[in-house]
Amino acid sequence: MPELPEVEALAHHLREHAVGRTVARVDVASMSALKTASPPWTALHGREVTGAGRFGKYLDLDCDGLHLVTHLARAGWLRWADTMSAVPPKPGKGPLALRVHLGPPGEGPGFDLTEAGTKKGLAVWVVEDPMSIEQVATLGPDALALTRDEFGELLAGRGERLKTALTGQRIIAGIGNAYSDEIMHVAKLSPYATAGRLDDDALDRLYAAVREVLLGAVDRSVGQSAARLKGEKRSGLRVHARTGLPCPVCGDAVREVSFADKAFQYCPTCQTGGKPLADRRLSRLLK
Repeated sequence: MPELPEVEALAHHLREHAVGRTVARVDVASMSALKTASPPWTALHGREVTGAGRFGKYLDLDCDGLHLVTHLARAGWLRWADTMSAVPPKPGKGPLALRVHLGPPGEGPGFDLTEAGTKKGLAVWVVEDPMSIEQVATLGPDALALTRDEFGELLAGRGERLKTALTGQRIIAGIGNAYSDEIMHVAKLSPYATAGRLDDDALDRLYAAVREVLLGAVDRSVGQSAARLKGEKRSGLRVHARTGLPCPVCGDAVREVSFADKAFQYCPTCQTGGKPLADRRLSRLLK
């Protein structure tokens, strides 16, 4: 799933390549991905792209006051091309959800919003104000906008496990499954630690890890082509998606806890005092 660093890199790419161009045509290939009907997507036609940014993990393309906002979900992506096909896509065929032509179709550049797999979650809104989107309006503060004191205040008294708190977008915006694993590993904290019971030393380490991991990933990602961002993300991970491989810090095997539709990874030596965390799904399989 694209998280803060990748979405920031995509926004940077659009600022470099899309701003100043005019939306010539928008092709919708998946009506289920489009979450708004008014204004219609055709209202984007003829508008100049004046900015690009993000709200947490939501990508925002500002077209002279009308916003195309996208959440890429788990398997969505933005694919840029210097020349887009002029042939309108067939609805429901393949991974394409929406195509934006930033020049005469068949001659100018643009981008596709695509989503792999059969479970579809990619969402697109066309709005005059991004804050009219409930999911955007209810986001917590951006993970990279917080001071140390603000970070501590957000977590104070919270009863969730640390993994849950870090990935709760209404608490802190921008951190997902992968980077939360990396942050907790750098901070040497258990994913099962209670967020509101961390002492000042643990909070200091956690806040420093948030900034180190996210800023490092942003630095590696910004300036990369959209096609290379996924590989760049994987190359920078130390524990996430590395089950069974040696921890780069201590050499212990990276372990995994699995749930119905996701999993997280951690190092027992670095994070849990050498004790493996309970994996209920694995425990049931072994009975």
